[in-house]
Amino acid sequence: MNFIETLMSEKLIEKNPLIDVLGADRKVLQIACQDLTNYLKVHWGLVGKDTDQCEIVERLEKLYEQDPQELTEFVTVWSGMWLKKWGERVKLLIGKENSKKWNNVTKILNNAEPIWAKLSNRHQMEDVVILTLIRNGEICGTSILAENLLKMELGDEKKKYPTEQAQTLNVVNNALRKARDLTQSKGPLIFVKVDKGYYSSASC
Repeated sequence: MNFIETLMSEKLIEKNPLIDVLGADRKVLQIACQDLTNYLKVHWGLVGKDTDQCEIVERLEKLYEQDPQELTEFVTVWSGMWLKKWGERVKLLIGKENSKKWNNVTKILNNAEPIWAKLSNRHQMEDVVILTLIRNGEICGTSILAENLLKMELGDEKKKYPTEQAQTLNVVNNALRKARDLTQSKGPLIFVKVDKGYYSSASC
């Protein structure tokens, strides 16, 4: 694990000793680390710049060397806020629960995938939506939400655009509007589909 993962895993376990960050809940740790990275990119004004995960890790390591207590306290507070949001925003769908709605969303996202893969500026588009989510207080699942908001716009077959530039502008504007609306909403925003066997073993 890198520095962020090590620090975050310690704090998540402190908050919830039942979390298995090296096993069944590994994905939870990965999402938390990505969200912290996104949060820091916004906080440090790095959105839109060619900054990778390694640079963020290096910055955090230097901060830790300078003042370990301050950084530890920050991550302690942030991870507590993140876990609260995780409880509010993430819902497990068991078996065929909400299967019709799930299938409709999956179809739109699948339609968008080939278009999304070809967009040269997709990471910049995603960063703009992530920035809006975080500035409006949404810190959990920011990459997942941003990508899916953009893909839901791209996968809508009713919408046609004359040029890629027009497509990008309209897709981003619509996604930003929906992102702002999401931050004002209550309840789950991320739905994780699992089968009953997984759920049973995960809850033991």
